[in-house]
Amino acid sequence: MFNLGEHVVCPGHGVGQILSVETKNMGEAVKSFYIIKVVTNGMKVMIPTDSKEGVRQLVNINEIDNVFNLLGDHNVKVDNSTWNRRHREYSLKVKTGSLIEIADVLRQLLLLKMSKKLSFGERKMLDQCKELLVKEIALSSGTPEPEISNKIDSLYN
Repeated sequence: MFNLGEHVVCPGHGVGQILSVETKNMGEAVKSFYIIKVVTNGMKVMIPTDSKEGVRQLVNINEIDNVFNLLGDHNVKVDNSTWNRRHREYSLKVKTGSLIEIADVLRQLLLLKMSKKLSFGERKMLDQCKELLVKEIALSSGTPEPEISNKIDSLYN
């Protein structure tokens, strides 16, 4: 269980804050839900409290170090398959909510951007991944968002 006011990560939505826990009648069963306000857009989502993939805690300092190590490792093969295939794979990784998976997608897109012009969809995915990383790392570490963003940018300039 998470506490009211605690920041958590909702896969597919990003960082949110738990506003309340509500119970709802679902047919013959009564289920509990976290009511979470997403930080980036103010949207409220209901996530079952017993969901395995529902929410997770913010990353810790060790995981943040792993993210920056991954982003700094440019010695990887860039996927040159069609944009549709890459987009499907990237979307699946982002929906896991794993910061490492999101960082991997961001790295792939930033490396791809160094060799060719990204499509609108690729730029949108790049921006989404960067925003998810920056928000969570900033909240977890207490570092201002622009500083995190600049640190990521400096790895690719």
